[in-house]
Amino acid sequence: MGYAKVLLGVLLVSALATTLTAQPLAPFKCSKATAKCTALIDYVSPSNTTLSSIKDLFQVKKLRNLLGANNFPSTTSEKQTIRAHQKIRIPFTCACSNGTGLSNRSPVYTVGGRDGLYHIAAEVFSGLVTFQEIAAVNGLVDVNKIEVGQKLWIPLPCSCDDVDGVKVVHYGHLVDGGSTVEGIAEQYGTTSSTLLSLNQMTNASDLKAAQVLDVPLKACTSSVSSNSLDFPFLVAKDTNLYTARTCIKCTCGPANNYTSLQCKPSGLKPLSNWMTCPAMQCEGEGNPYIGNVTSSGCSQTTCAYSGYDNQTIFTSLVTESTCPGSGSLQ
Repeated sequence: MGYAKVLLGVLLVSALATTLTAQPLAPFKCSKATAKCTALIDYVSPSNTTLSSIKDLFQVKKLRNLLGANNFPSTTSEKQTIRAHQKIRIPFTCACSNGTGLSNRSPVYTVGGRDGLYHIAAEVFSGLVTFQEIAAVNGLVDVNKIEVGQKLWIPLPCSCDDVDGVKVVHYGHLVDGGSTVEGIAEQYGTTSSTLLSLNQMTNASDLKAAQVLDVPLKACTSSVSSNSLDFPFLVAKDTNLYTARTCIKCTCGPANNYTSLQCKPSGLKPLSNWMTCPAMQCEGEGNPYIGNVTSSGCSQTTCAYSGYDNQTIFTSLVTESTCPGSGSLQ
């Protein structure tokens, strides 16, 4: 098996290392040892591509997961063109270890004949990681020598930590030129001090264009129980997620003011060993289905999705007050 040399020499690579198009200034903090969660990160392709190519590059298991992360219609084709330099959010599984978070042994990139570590990091993965980080997690002794056909883990930065005692979805936001910490905080419903702390920045002037910034996205509250196979179930603002072997679609959107998760039957054929989706009804008057809502005065009762196991989809009746200043009555 032949060798593929780094496209630029060692000295030139070292000189250019600081010009990667995107990278976190500090590792994402993740204090929950062995924790795993869903995370998001921006990707910007250097040239026109398709959703299918992006899905394959990042090894997103299902196209619908990529569509949901970007709030695209479920009918969007995998052949949909993504323009050069257009941002696409990538969903992936984060794993925490040694105080930081990295994508859970994925994506894995297969080295081609003209590949070098700098090219893979800076161009193929648009600088979301450095070539030094790829070398470190893959145990490469000589960064100038990689084998054609070699499999390399690309360690995307992420976190599973709660923020201010609240569960969130951590989003590796690619900073645009001219952005400010205050502006990003306002856009994503957090605070400047939170962003500075999460990203280990001493002041707002440290923000740099093309930086991968750890932004905590608010997640809608849900009724998913701790014994569910998809626990902890977090759906970030303006995203949707398929669960219960694709039988259920859940959305965190403006219909409920980004507070309570909205779930309903997906209408899709289930995955795995389910021939059909199990019953999705709540016990109670009329035996409503998941997503059905009834109102009486200030009270609104929803048949909510509460998780699943190998045989059953769990449901619960959740009652909330729609009067100003009130919350859940459950």
